[in-house]
Amino acid sequence: MDKIQLIDTLPDVFVNRDDIVSDIWKQKVELERGKLYLVEANSGTGKSSLCSYIYGYRHDYQGQILFDGEDISRYTVKQWTDIRKKHFALLWQELRMFPELTALENVQIKNKLTGFQKKKQILEWFDMLGITDKLDAKLGRMSFGQQQRVALIRALCQPFDFLLVDEPISHLDDANAEIMGRIMTEEAKKQGAGIIATSIGKHIDLKYERVFNL
Repeated sequence: MDKIQLIDTLPDVFVNRDDIVSDIWKQKVELERGKLYLVEANSGTGKSSLCSYIYGYRHDYQGQILFDGEDISRYTVKQWTDIRKKHFALLWQELRMFPELTALENVQIKNKLTGFQKKKQILEWFDMLGITDKLDAKLGRMSFGQQQRVALIRALCQPFDFLLVDEPISHLDDANAEIMGRIMTEEAKKQGAGIIATSIGKHIDLKYERVFNL
């Protein structure tokens, strides 16, 4: 997948509002593979909804979203399954992991399905992010910031054309945020992929192609 387009897209919940000022909603927007984008937003303006729309998790919007010129509203369940396996990696704001499993088990669940990353690479990322000592710790007993780092590693255990990260460093210090950004961009570059990051304030300092105000 090379291009995502949003044409006059607007969440249903905003349809009756006439005060929407946005670089994305009710605009024509193109996001290209291989480029980095930041979506800055205030809370409640729809940034997590945007990620869910692109990922096909939610459909409560008006207008169009196109992948390489094809309207995603026509996609079948099988098509979405293929897209999520091969074209999109997503780090959810709320993470969506299994608290009763260990950090490593949460990552391995996905990597065993995809067979995409070698264990050596996964362990290297744990080390870079300073959570090697948490490999066998139950996720539910870890801080949210530690869980965010595990969630990033899990997200990278698949092929992708676009990496969506929804407030990925909200609970991280600057040092870990910088490391996370480096890991993300290196893996995206390796795959020739783009990154779409969202933020309501704190964001990873990357060389963004464009910063959108939602």
